Amino acid sequence: MVEGLFVGNRPPSYKGHRYPVEIIAHCVWLYFRFPVSFREVEELMLERGVIVSHETVRLWCATFGQSYANALRRRRVPMGDKWHLDEVFIQIDGERKYLWRAVDADGTVLDILVQNRRDKAAARCFFRRLLKTACSVPRVTVTDKLRSYGAAHREVMPSVEHRSHKGLNNRAENGHQPTRQRERAMKGFRGVGGAQRFLSAFSGIPPHFRPRRLMTATHYRAETTTHFGIWEQITGVAGLPAAA
Repeated sequence: MVEGLFVGNRPPSYKGHRYPVEIIAHCVWLYFRFPVSFREVEELMLERGVIVSHETVRLWCATFGQSYANALRRRRVPMGDKWHLDEVFIQIDGERKYLWRAVDADGTVLDILVQNRRDKAAARCFFRRLLKTACSVPRVTVTDKLRSYGAAHREVMPSVEHRSHKGLNNRAENGHQPTRQRERAMKGFRGVGGAQRFLSAFSGIPPHFRPRRLMTATHYRAETTTHFGIWEQITGVAGLPAAA
């Protein structure tokens, strides 16, 4: 099955790119993992003696970001059967749009979608996209009291239990915090397509490096080492010969 630049579990092809795989993967990791701009990534790499333009970093992120995120999602633990859905407004080029997000009971992002409205048609579109992306049907969905959810839910997933309660949906609402932080750092998004592309990759890469629960320093380092090992595998860095 072909998904993005990946075929099966193989890393992407870097044919035509003159920079080493390690540099490309590291720049993409820096941009999505931390609230930095393309120019700041350029500066960070220059401090390490690597000359790369911010425009090249932008192209790498656009080319490989989503594919890296897709590969990480394929390696994550199976999603839970309880889905939390929520929507929040975001400013794009001075206009109000809505970011729809679905997470499971552990806070793992299942899917996101930027839309112009939050009516029944928008909710129905998100439900259908979510079912297609997840390739499964939940046991229960939890939303706030927006009526659009109930109307679309009865049409798309009539057999699934629907719980509509503001207090039960903190899991999804908390999931918007990283997006809000990045939105402020980027001084907003400039277009719907660009916002969708960035957030799709952003929802897959940073969570891979965040521990879900409190743990000891030793456990945290071991967990982080494992996560970096997976990152090196999906980017292709792990297949390179060791430096002398």
